[in-house]
Amino acid sequence: MSGCDSCHRLVNRRQSSILYSILKNDHHTDVHPLRQPGSAQQACSCGSKRKVTLRCPQVACKAASAVLVKTLKFIKSVPCFRELPADDQLLLLRTCWAPLLVLGMAQDRVDFETTETPEPSMLQRILTSGQDKPGDPLEQNDPLSTTEIQGIKAFLSKCWGLDISTKEYAYMKGAVLFNPDLPGLHCLHYIHGLQSEAHQALNEYVKMIHREDPTRFAKLFIALSLLRSINVNVITELFFRPIIGTVNMEDLLLEMFYGK
Repeated sequence: MSGCDSCHRLVNRRQSSILYSILKNDHHTDVHPLRQPGSAQQACSCGSKRKVTLRCPQVACKAASAVLVKTLKFIKSVPCFRELPADDQLLLLRTCWAPLLVLGMAQDRVDFETTETPEPSMLQRILTSGQDKPGDPLEQNDPLSTTEIQGIKAFLSKCWGLDISTKEYAYMKGAVLFNPDLPGLHCLHYIHGLQSEAHQALNEYVKMIHREDPTRFAKLFIALSLLRSINVNVITELFFRPIIGTVNMEDLLLEMFYGK
C-alpha cells in the first residue's frame, strides 16, 4: 500500500524524534497503589469460568477514571498524533485507549480486587426475569469471568515485576499509540515509522541504562504483547459501566477528547 500525500508530507515535516516530544510532555504523577504489587491476585485456571465483580467499585472506578483522563491528555500532547488526518486519529483513539489505559494503570500502580459472584439458579432467573429495579449506579450488573480479568492482572504484575521507569513507560506508550496494524489507516507508513522509532528508542535507552541486563528489552516487548489479549469491552464493563450506565463509552471518549 502506497502512502498518501498527507503521509509523505508528515514524514517530510518530521525534523526531530517524536519520542522526545512524548517524554517532554508526559508528566505522569505516581499515585499510591490500592494494593501492593506483590499481592496481585493470581487466578487459577480451575476457576476461569467463575463470574466476578469489583470488590470496591467506588475506589477502582475512580482510580481508572483518573488514569483515563491522564491517558487522553497524553495522547493530546503528542504533536505527531494531532497532525494525522481526522480519520486516522479516530481509529487510533478508538483502538488504543484501552491498552494505553491499562499501561497507565501499571505506571500509576493502580490495582484492584474482584469478588466472586454466585451464578443465579434457573428458578431465580425465571422469578426475577423482567423485575430489574434501578439500583446503586456503582453496582456492577454484568459480572465478568475470571478469564477476562486474568489478562489485565497478568500485565500489571509483569510491569510491576520489571520496575519500569517513567521514560520506558513513555516509549512503550508511543509503541502502543502508533499501531500500524489497524485496517483503514490512511498514513500507514508514517504511523509504522513512528512505532518503529518508539521500539528503537526504547531499545537504545534500555541498552544505555540497563547494561547489566541484556534481556530487558525483550522482557518489555513481551509485556507489551500481553496487551493484545485485553478486550476493550472488558475494560469498559469492569471500570466504567458502573459509572456511566447505558452511556456509550466511545461517545464519551470522543466528547472528552475533542470537547472543550
